[in-house]
Amino acid sequence: MRNLKRVLVALFVLLLVTVVMFFVLENQATVPLVLFGWSAPAIPVSVWILAALVIGLAVGPLLGAYGLLRARRRIPSKAREATLSTS
Repeated sequence: MRNLKRVLVALFVLLLVTVVMFFVLENQATVPLVLFGWSAPAIPVSVWILAALVIGLAVGPLLGAYGLLRARRRIPSKAREATLSTS
């Protein structure tokens, strides 16, 4: 069973790499990016899109963790308020 899981994971990774490689090869047109007057060098569209994906994959979990930490801090303060209001 463990070997089957390894084979399936390897096939999934191989499929993912193949899809990304086809995406990069199909989107080779260079595009300059201008943002607030700052212009970046002309880079293929696929690089911009993959960079946005990687940044999103990094920022998303960080924001989720921040939200969980804020929620955990609120719970004790709400519990204190509840005990004070019942006294």
